[in-house]
Amino acid sequence: MTSADAPTIHDAELRATPGSLFETMGLQRRTHFADGRAVIEYRAGPHMCHSGGIVQGGFVTGWIDQAMAMALMSLVGVEQTPISLEIKISFLSPARPGLVIAEGWVERAGRSTCFAEGTLRDSAGLLLAKGTSTVRLISRAKAEAGSRAALEAAKGRGA
Repeated sequence: MTSADAPTIHDAELRATPGSLFETMGLQRRTHFADGRAVIEYRAGPHMCHSGGIVQGGFVTGWIDQAMAMALMSLVGVEQTPISLEIKISFLSPARPGLVIAEGWVERAGRSTCFAEGTLRDSAGLLLAKGTSTVRLISRAKAEAGSRAALEAAKGRGA
Protein backbone atom coordinates (compact mmCIF):
# COMPACT_ATOMS: atom_id res chain seq x y z
CA MET A 1 0.00 0.00 0.00
CA THR A 2 1.38 3.42 -0.87
CA SER A 3 0.91 6.51 1.28
CA ALA A 4 -1.54 7.83 -1.33
CA ASP A 5 -3.73 4.73 -0.75
CA ALA A 6 -3.36 4.61 3.02
CA PRO A 7 -6.12 5.87 5.31
CA THR A 8 -4.85 8.90 7.19
CA ILE A 9 -4.84 9.98 10.79
CA HIS A 10 -6.47 13.38 11.00
CA ASP A 11 -5.26 16.03 13.41
CA ALA A 12 -8.62 15.80 15.22
CA GLU A 13 -7.71 12.21 16.14
CA LEU A 14 -4.48 13.46 17.71
CA ARG A 15 -6.03 16.25 19.80
CA ALA A 16 -5.35 15.81 23.47
CA THR A 17 -8.33 15.03 25.65
CA PRO A 18 -8.08 15.14 29.43
CA GLY A 19 -6.16 12.13 30.68
CA SER A 20 -5.20 10.85 27.22
CA LEU A 21 -1.81 9.50 26.25
CA PHE A 22 -1.35 12.48 23.94
CA GLU A 23 -2.03 14.93 26.77
CA THR A 24 0.36 13.09 29.07
CA MET A 25 3.06 13.25 26.39
CA GLY A 26 2.49 16.97 25.79
CA LEU A 27 1.49 16.63 22.13
CA GLN A 28 1.01 20.03 20.50
CA ARG A 29 0.60 19.28 16.80
CA ARG A 30 1.71 17.14 13.92
CA THR A 31 3.47 19.19 11.26
CA HIS A 32 4.17 16.39 8.74
CA PHE A 33 2.59 12.97 8.11
CA ALA A 34 3.24 11.47 4.67
CA ASP A 35 5.43 9.16 2.61
CA GLY A 36 7.05 7.38 5.54
CA ARG A 37 7.91 10.52 7.51
CA ALA A 38 6.28 12.17 10.52
CA VAL A 39 7.15 15.32 12.46
CA ILE A 40 5.40 15.99 15.78
CA GLU A 41 5.77 18.90 18.21
CA TYR A 42 5.52 18.31 21.96
CA ARG A 43 5.59 20.64 24.95
CA ALA A 44 7.93 19.33 27.64
CA GLY A 45 6.66 20.50 31.03
CA PRO A 46 8.36 20.79 34.41
CA HIS A 47 6.26 17.83 35.63
CA MET A 48 8.20 15.65 33.12
CA CYS A 49 11.55 16.51 34.70
CA HIS A 50 13.70 14.91 37.32
CA SER A 51 16.45 16.69 39.28
CA GLY A 52 18.12 19.59 37.56
CA GLY A 53 15.14 20.33 35.32
CA ILE A 54 16.04 17.60 32.82
CA VAL A 55 13.22 15.76 31.06
CA GLN A 56 13.05 12.11 32.14
CA GLY A 57 14.36 9.76 29.44
CA GLY A 58 11.09 7.85 29.17
CA PHE A 59 9.41 10.92 27.68
CA VAL A 60 12.27 11.42 25.22
CA THR A 61 12.00 7.76 24.20
CA GLY A 62 8.22 7.99 23.91
CA TRP A 63 8.36 11.07 21.67
CA ILE A 64 10.80 9.47 19.26
CA ASP A 65 8.92 6.15 19.36
CA GLN A 66 5.64 7.87 18.54
CA ALA A 67 7.20 9.77 15.60
CA MET A 68 8.63 6.51 14.20
CA ALA A 69 5.24 4.78 14.62
CA MET A 70 3.44 7.66 12.90
CA ALA A 71 5.94 7.53 10.04
CA LEU A 72 5.07 3.87 9.54
CA MET A 73 1.36 4.59 9.75
CA SER A 74 1.74 7.22 7.03
CA LEU A 75 2.80 4.36 4.75
CA VAL A 76 0.55 1.51 5.84
CA GLY A 77 -2.52 3.32 7.14
CA VAL A 78 -4.44 3.17 10.38
CA GLU A 79 -5.64 -0.42 9.97
CA GLN A 80 -2.13 -1.63 10.83
CA THR A 81 -0.70 -1.11 14.31
CA PRO A 82 3.07 -0.76 14.71
CA ILE A 83 4.39 -2.72 17.71
CA SER A 84 7.98 -2.05 18.79
CA LEU A 85 10.05 -5.23 18.92
CA GLU A 86 13.24 -3.37 19.79
CA ILE A 87 14.08 0.28 20.36
CA LYS A 88 17.40 1.98 20.97
CA ILE A 89 17.74 5.61 22.02
CA SER A 90 20.98 7.57 22.26
CA PHE A 91 20.72 10.62 24.51
CA LEU A 92 23.04 13.34 23.19
CA SER A 93 22.00 16.48 25.09
CA PRO A 94 19.57 17.00 27.97
CA ALA A 95 16.00 17.84 27.02
CA ARG A 96 14.57 20.73 29.03
CA PRO A 97 11.07 22.16 29.43
CA GLY A 98 9.77 23.85 26.29
CA LEU A 99 8.97 22.89 22.72
CA VAL A 100 10.65 19.78 21.30
CA ILE A 101 10.28 18.33 17.82
CA ALA A 102 10.32 14.59 17.12
CA GLU A 103 10.88 13.35 13.59
CA GLY A 104 10.54 9.76 12.47
CA TRP A 105 11.11 8.07 9.14
CA VAL A 106 10.92 4.59 7.69
CA GLU A 107 14.24 3.11 6.59
CA ARG A 108 12.75 -0.13 5.29
CA ALA A 109 9.22 -1.51 5.32
CA GLY A 110 8.44 -5.18 4.78
CA ARG A 111 5.06 -6.88 4.93
CA SER A 112 5.23 -7.40 8.69
CA THR A 113 8.65 -6.22 9.90
CA CYS A 114 9.89 -2.66 9.46
CA PHE A 115 12.87 -0.55 10.46
CA ALA A 116 12.52 3.08 11.49
CA GLU A 117 14.73 5.89 12.75
CA GLY A 118 14.00 9.10 14.56
CA THR A 119 15.39 12.18 16.23
CA LEU A 120 14.40 14.70 18.88
CA ARG A 121 15.46 18.34 18.64
CA ASP A 122 14.78 21.42 20.71
CA SER A 123 13.16 24.50 19.18
CA ALA A 124 16.60 25.89 18.22
CA GLY A 125 17.38 22.71 16.25
CA LEU A 126 19.85 21.19 18.72
CA LEU A 127 19.88 17.38 18.40
CA LEU A 128 18.86 15.97 21.79
CA ALA A 129 18.45 12.28 21.02
CA LYS A 130 18.23 9.82 18.18
CA GLY A 131 16.80 6.37 17.93
CA THR A 132 16.20 3.26 15.86
CA SER A 133 13.44 0.71 16.07
CA THR A 134 12.51 -2.68 14.73
CA VAL A 135 8.74 -2.82 14.39
CA ARG A 136 6.18 -5.53 13.73
CA LEU A 137 2.95 -4.60 12.00
CA ILE A 138 -0.22 -6.30 13.21
CA SER A 139 -3.80 -5.63 12.25
CA ARG A 140 -5.51 -2.97 14.31
CA ALA A 141 -8.42 -5.36 14.92
CA LYS A 142 -6.03 -7.97 16.37
CA ALA A 143 -4.32 -5.36 18.59
CA GLU A 144 -7.64 -4.04 19.87
CA ALA A 145 -9.00 -7.56 20.52
CA GLY A 146 -5.90 -8.38 22.56
CA SER A 147 -6.29 -5.19 24.59
CA ARG A 148 -9.97 -5.89 25.28
CA ALA A 149 -9.12 -9.44 26.44
CA ALA A 150 -6.39 -8.15 28.75
CA LEU A 151 -8.72 -5.55 30.27
CA GLU A 152 -11.41 -8.16 30.87
CA ALA A 153 -8.86 -10.48 32.49
CA ALA A 154 -7.67 -7.64 34.75
CA LYS A 155 -11.27 -6.92 35.81
CA GLY A 156 -11.67 -10.62 36.69
CA ARG A 157 -8.62 -10.40 38.96
CA GLY A 158 -9.95 -7.26 40.62
CA ALA A 159 -7.22 -5.07 39.14
